[in-house]
Amino acid sequence: MSDFTLMVQGTTSDAGKSVMVAGLCRVLARKGIKVAPFKPQNMALNSAVTPDGGEIGRAQAVQAQACNLPLSVHMNPVLIKPNTDTGAQIIIRGKAVEDMDAVNFHSFKPKLLQMVLESFEILGKDQQARLVEGAGSPAEVNLRDNDIANMGFALAANTPVVIVADIDRGGVFAHLYGTYDLLSDDEKKLVKGFIINRFRGDISLLESGLTWLTEKTGVPVIGVVPYLHGLYLEAEDAINQQQLDDDTQFKIVVPGLPRISNHTDFDALRLHPGVDLCFVKPGEPLPAADLIILPGSKNVFGDLQALRDRGWDKQIARHLRFGGKVIGICGGYQMLGQIIEDPYGVESDQGQCEGLGYLKITTTLEKSKTLKQIAGALSLKGKTYPVKGYEIHAGISQVSEYQPIMLGQGSDAYADGALCKNDQVFGTYLHGIFDEPQACNALLSWAGYQQNRAQDMTQLREDNLNRLADSLEQSLNLNLLFDGLEGFEA
Repeated sequence: MSDFTLMVQGTTSDAGKSVMVAGLCRVLARKGIKVAPFKPQNMALNSAVTPDGGEIGRAQAVQAQACNLPLSVHMNPVLIKPNTDTGAQIIIRGKAVEDMDAVNFHSFKPKLLQMVLESFEILGKDQQARLVEGAGSPAEVNLRDNDIANMGFALAANTPVVIVADIDRGGVFAHLYGTYDLLSDDEKKLVKGFIINRFRGDISLLESGLTWLTEKTGVPVIGVVPYLHGLYLEAEDAINQQQLDDDTQFKIVVPGLPRISNHTDFDALRLHPGVDLCFVKPGEPLPAADLIILPGSKNVFGDLQALRDRGWDKQIARHLRFGGKVIGICGGYQMLGQIIEDPYGVESDQGQCEGLGYLKITTTLEKSKTLKQIAGALSLKGKTYPVKGYEIHAGISQVSEYQPIMLGQGSDAYADGALCKNDQVFGTYLHGIFDEPQACNALLSWAGYQQNRAQDMTQLREDNLNRLADSLEQSLNLNLLFDGLEGFEA
């Protein structure tokens, strides 16, 4: 059904590709046009789980929400999750296939192109439009051979391209002109326009530069998007900065582990007006806090050793001696247990390692992952609170503590998590446990914070998607951008 496609590429990582695709998806969806997001290849440790138990990048999950669509593995058929400095887990159509180093993956990519194009076609069957997100920059000439993420895909799919640059980084005209100049002649023919992102100030000061860029390249500038203060959309890689109220009083510390994954778990806390959330860098001590949260990890064995090497295990012990609370999520939950076994060498050839010993759980890493979307209830202090989110973990844990969460329904229901007898340490496999405001308030109350001010994360994403779409409608030449899309009127 789909006959309109547009690919958004960027001059650099974090130029605004993910946000631009999400905003344009919402623009089209609000006009009643059926649209789907697509990213052929993604590299990120933040992932989302599809209804059928697949794994895709979180950016595509946000974009799917912008389109009012359920998640599909075809939205991101290749996902790369780094687990060392030189190696990564390769996920194809939602399922992990094997670990590879960068050299082997580069030679493996030609085998993936046809599969990526097939997913692209499957995704378009029921849609009027597909918006495609590139990865990194198309000007990375060392990666041009066998490329499936940027111009390699655009050429194979014959997809028009717009190139986005972030003016807030500086050097925007050098970024755009340099990127365009490094493209081949065939690639240049696909470039439909440029977009300048995150502009602050009087646009008249920019006009001479816009004219120069168009004259030098023959490519129009489709628009200049203003800097949107306080815009929240889940970050794919970078950990977003926090804005604090003057009355912030509750301190939460997250150790910044080398392979931290799914740090979007903490967005609800980062955006909480009464919480000061701090990610601690390597080499820094854990500051005094009310609550310490151990995050998810792509390599629990390695991150647990890094935690010990940095002395954070001793600082966690001191925090607990002084009455503080600790929460572990997914890999962090496993670290809080007694033993982690790895009989198949999933993460390490050690066989097993000792956990921090605060929860009576033993974890065994399995060859295949648990991947599921799930909902249920959290029980704390005699009350229950709705929760929903997703599980994504290789470990299976045997628990001898009170399990505070019941997930699923009927015969499929099962207990999750652990809460120690002295009520100081809590763990769970449930990603997104802070996203439901009632559960977030309950966990913060358990940790010592008494004001019910948690964010409704689903509504917050909706509000920000609409705010972003409003801005794009005002700042971009949408008739030029969507020229050829049947039924579209700006």
